[in-house]
Amino acid sequence: MQNKIFQKEASAGQVRTIVHLDMDTFFVSAERLYNSKLEGKPVIIGGLGDRGVVAACSYEARRFGVHSAMPMRMARMLCPEAIFIRGDMELYSRLSRTVTEIIAEKAPLFEKASIDEHYLDLTGMDRFFGCYKWAHELRETLIKNTGLPISLGLSVNKTVAKIATSVAKPNGEKEVPPPLVRPFLAPLPINKIPGMGEKTYQILRTMGIATIETLSQIPPDMMERLLGKNGLVLWRRANGIDPLPVVPYSEEKSMSHETTFEQDTTDLQMLNDTLFRMNERLAFDLRRKQKLTGCVTVKIRYANFDTHTLQKHIPYTSLDHELFPVVKALFEKLYQRRMLIRLVGVKFSHLVNGVHQLDLFDPSPRLIELYKAMDRIRLRYGPKAIRKGAAF
Repeated sequence: MQNKIFQKEASAGQVRTIVHLDMDTFFVSAERLYNSKLEGKPVIIGGLGDRGVVAACSYEARRFGVHSAMPMRMARMLCPEAIFIRGDMELYSRLSRTVTEIIAEKAPLFEKASIDEHYLDLTGMDRFFGCYKWAHELRETLIKNTGLPISLGLSVNKTVAKIATSVAKPNGEKEVPPPLVRPFLAPLPINKIPGMGEKTYQILRTMGIATIETLSQIPPDMMERLLGKNGLVLWRRANGIDPLPVVPYSEEKSMSHETTFEQDTTDLQMLNDTLFRMNERLAFDLRRKQKLTGCVTVKIRYANFDTHTLQKHIPYTSLDHELFPVVKALFEKLYQRRMLIRLVGVKFSHLVNGVHQLDLFDPSPRLIELYKAMDRIRLRYGPKAIRKGAAF
């Protein structure tokens, strides 16, 4: 079976050239751009309350055992001298968009895999350019224009390119040409393989499997019996096989925001105000991106973690005063149990490109002008620069 898989991969077509770009400790690096005092110090970003979790941390904090998705309370115990920051998603999103825009100008095909990483398919470009030299120059351009540390991996597929990036960190480059793929992967620990979850890692370690080379030598049918389809995927990746394509970047289809409360609550005024602020922020994002929404969804999570959502299709709009009554009505229809609430969220979906056109029968043209004036202030000074005083 192993030989058949290799033969199938070899006959699939030309060898690909895939680049993986990763912004190192992105949120921390973004904060350091605007506060040089954070350089060289342990920095932890995330929710600051007892229920908060770590969204990102610096290499200095990682030395204490801190990692992303860790409860903030534990992070404080492990690294009490760290600098704790709530974070600024507006800043991170803006920097991420800058990186994406530069890549879009230069790359023939790219995929935005997350807010801080991109894949590029440069297959065939070697006829005209040296792919590694081209990728190196792109990375230099990105660093020059953003000030962010960025690591780069280049190889035959997404898996090997991503692992190469992890080896190149921090702020480095690594090329793994086709003949060196297996030797490169062989000595690395199995948790370097993308998609290797903690539970799977522990299962394999109890079997004495520590390196990618050892994993690659296990019969694939045994891996499939042990871990199902994911076992075969991991075996392929251990052998440097990954047919997944670079998926062309596409526009977002929805936008949402959620808030988890420090204490579970039934305070309807606070809940109403929270939904109002979410609606205001998301509506501004719609107008800033020149989008209109045709569907509103409200989400509630109770103290016992039961989660419920309700949605409604609406005429396309991006105006606060048209969206919030829908949000409020959905919440009132959804919140029937009168239990303590842990989380609320709002999502706008079915997005289309466009801007609000003032209807001839709209009774409030001055309100539209007010939105435009407020948006100009927000675009210049930030989304929190000006807000409405209260919920409708």
